[in-house]
Amino acid sequence: MPLFKKHKPIPVPQECRGMEIKVQSSTCTGEKTIGFYDRASGRLMYSELVRTQADIDAFYEKYGLKR
Repeated sequence: MPLFKKHKPIPVPQECRGMEIKVQSSTCTGEKTIGFYDRASGRLMYSELVRTQADIDAFYEKYGLKR
């Protein structure tokens, strides 16, 4: 039984298929988030905090997407 095994990527949520991935930065604090961008509403869905480039790579890897 392996202690550390590679996780399978989770599927992209149904409502986010076909959306672009975007990194947004807050004007006030400079905090960056990444998520699926909905152009119609201007919202970032399933957003996650980004501190380094490794966090961005982890987001793509989580959903099994390529850059």
